Order: sequence, then C-alpha cells, then structure tokens
Amino acid sequence: MAEIIQRDGTWAFDGSTVRITPGLHRSVPLFRQTYGEIAVPLEAVAGVVYEPERKRGRLRLRLREGADPLLQATGGRLPDAADPYRLSVDIDRSGVAEYVAEEIRHALLIEQIPKEPAGAYLLPGPPVPVSVRSSDGTVSFDGARVRIDWSDTSDRVKRATGPRIIGLPDLVQVEWLPNSGYEDGFLRFVTNDSVFSKLPPEKDPFALDLWGSARRDLLTALVATAVMARLPHPSARTTGGLAAGELVRGDPRLPAAAPEGSVRPQVPQISQGHQPPLASQASPEGLHDVLLRRLRELGELHRDGVLTDEEFATTKAAVLRDF
Repeated sequence: MAEIIQRDGTWAFDGSTVRITPGLHRSVPLFRQTYGEIAVPLEAVAGVVYEPERKRGRLRLRLREGADPLLQATGGRLPDAADPYRLSVDIDRSGVAEYVAEEIRHALLIEQIPKEPAGAYLLPGPPVPVSVRSSDGTVSFDGARVRIDWSDTSDRVKRATGPRIIGLPDLVQVEWLPNSGYEDGFLRFVTNDSVFSKLPPEKDPFALDLWGSARRDLLTALVATAVMARLPHPSARTTGGLAAGELVRGDPRLPAAAPEGSVRPQVPQISQGHQPPLASQASPEGLHDVLLRRLRELGELHRDGVLTDEEFATTKAAVLRDF
C-alpha cells in the first residue's frame, strides 16, 4: 500500500485502485468535499506525475480520455483547486509523493494499461438523485429526467415558462461553463427542439445562468456529470457526430450504483423532500388555466419589448410543448 496523507487530502494506492479522499480542512474547495471519495481503477489511469516547487509540490493523476464522466462533462474547465486529481504536497513529504507516483507508474507498466481513449466510462460519476441550488434556480436529476425550478431572481421569461423538465431521450448536448467570479457561467441542456436557439443563458428556459457565488455554482457540475454518466459513451457516436464533451440522444439508463466502499457525496443546498407536482399530474382544467396564464405573460413581455420575436417564438414553443 502506497499512501500519502496531506491537509489537501489523501491518496492511497493498493496496486489496483487509486483511492482519493478530499481533506476536511476549510482550505479544501467545496466542490471536492462535496464530490467525495473517488475510487479510480488502474485501467482508467493514463499517467501520474509529481511536480516539485519551492514551498509545495503537486501530485497530478492523468486519466485516459473518455474514462471519467466528470472530466467529460467539465471539459477541463474545473479550476485547479477544485480538480480532484490534483493533490498539494508539503515540501517535506516530497519523497513520499515521489514514491506513490512511482508505484502507480510501475503498476501501469506491469499491467500494460493502454493509453488510448477508453471505450466506456470506468468511473460511475455521482449517484442519483442529485439536486443543487444555484444562483438562477434549483437543478435536479433523478436518473431519468432533469428538472429546473427557477428562483425569484430568474429572468421573467424563465419564470413565465414554469419548471423545466427534460427527459434523457430529448437531450442532444450539455454545455457547462463555471462561474469564475469575473465572468458568468452557465449550465445549458440542449434538446432537439432548442438546438438552434441562440438565446443567451439569462433568457434561455433550458439553461441556468450562473452569476452568483462561484463556490456554490461550481456544484452544478455534479448534475452535469451525473447526466453524462448515464447517457451513451462518446465512443458510441457515429462519425461526424457531436464534439467531445457533448451529450447525444439515446435511451435513458438506470441509475448506476455507487461502487462498494465509495462515499456518497453530500450536496449542500440539496432538497430531497417534496417536489412540486408535474404538469401531467394536474387536472385538465388546471392545466388549461396555467397554459393561458403563461401565454398571456409571454405576450405581455413580447409587446413590452422585453422579448424579441425569436425569443418569444422559442419560449412559446417550449411552453406549448410542455403542456
């Protein structure tokens, strides 16, 4: 067993699995603490390196392309401090870090682990259901559908359309960009009906505009990853399909079980309690009244110049489709 324990976290390698546990110190980013322990099978590893510096060094684990739904969903856009495959190492523990890295490299050589892209996800991603409250609303995923409930500060266009519910078969792409604190981010769910929409995230009823706390909004990557892990792997796409980091349409899969011994992430701002009833569960009379009210609200926004012709048409189509 090769192991290194630091304030930033713990890496332990038993010859077949690199077990990464985030530290509990307040300096450890919320995203890493929330994502929890990660068990990385050796066959998912492409390489490991220790980078010594003057005061502190870094251990970095490099995974095979396509092996991890987290890396697929975030597309390399996670901040360095939030990257779970990076460990800050005190200078007096550099020898231990080098030993851990050498043990992993030796095992990769012995087992002849290929370096080419993986043909399937080798890590499970977050368990479901998962729900995260962001600056623009609450996004939830239960393994079969995504639901967005808008906040009181969301744009009037979004609030007029009501909760957004998207089934996995309708998804063609997921786009995620973190809120850096200097520039807004977004989590967008592109469907067959909205694929040509050019609405900005703040008005797009299929997108969360991430403009508030960068620390909290980063947790939306949990939902993006959970969705990614339960859709067809990128290698299953036909030639000329979507680019890496995008989702394709496919049959919904059953929620993957968390590996034995793994730690289920505890997501702050998670609501596991009562969810508002779906439109399909309401009475026909109630549905009719809600539909008319939302269409009137959209018409008023259009007449007042809040919505352009394109925005009005796209949002109206989304409302009618949901009902």
